[in-house]
Amino acid sequence: MSSAPGIPAPHDLVRDHTVYSCVTGSRAFGLATEGSDTDRRGVYAVPTPLFWRLDKPPTHVEGPRPEEFSRELERFCALALALAANPNILECLHSPVVERLDETGRELLALRGAFLSREAHRTFSGYAEGQHRRLRAWLRSHGEMRWKQAMHLVRLLLSCRDLLRTGELVLDAGPYRDRLLAVRRGEVPWPEVESWLARLREEVDGAAAGTPLPAGPDRARVEDFLVRVRRAHL
Repeated sequence: MSSAPGIPAPHDLVRDHTVYSCVTGSRAFGLATEGSDTDRRGVYAVPTPLFWRLDKPPTHVEGPRPEEFSRELERFCALALALAANPNILECLHSPVVERLDETGRELLALRGAFLSREAHRTFSGYAEGQHRRLRAWLRSHGEMRWKQAMHLVRLLLSCRDLLRTGELVLDAGPYRDRLLAVRRGEVPWPEVESWLARLREEVDGAAAGTPLPAGPDRARVEDFLVRVRRAHL
């Protein structure tokens, strides 16, 4: 991977400036099988003077390892806040499998609660609905179901429901592992999976009505954190 003159190569940014990295996907959800990939996600903090140049450092980097994807700290925080409340980003912050963590990363993890809000109802549900439409379209056009994606769709709604009920995002599928893996193997008929999805959507909406989560994320805390990091990296 190449970079603009004066800016470190993207993989060097990941190697030298990562503040937090973790494993996501099936291995973080407790749903890994023998053939599961190891999906890695990371956050790197670019040295502040590099932002003063006309050519800016990258907001994200793929690699250097297979299935590895990292985002620059500011981009990561922006995606996690209310304007996006991206489920994949929020789940990254709550992975039980942490591979790399420095002092800035510890501060980032300590801010996890600042990113959680009722916005998760809209974004998680919207993401799930989009996935559901794609699964139905695939089934119509190919005559077969993508069972791995179906499993993860159910898991996402379970996670969203419990987040709205408790105010905490937990990734481990726990007591649902056996049934979810049965979905992945295609052992649960699609109409039964759709009935489960319908029940979960109702439970998600019901949980949203009484959720302990605040209306929006604590943007001021996140911004204060970013300013302190930029100053520290001068």
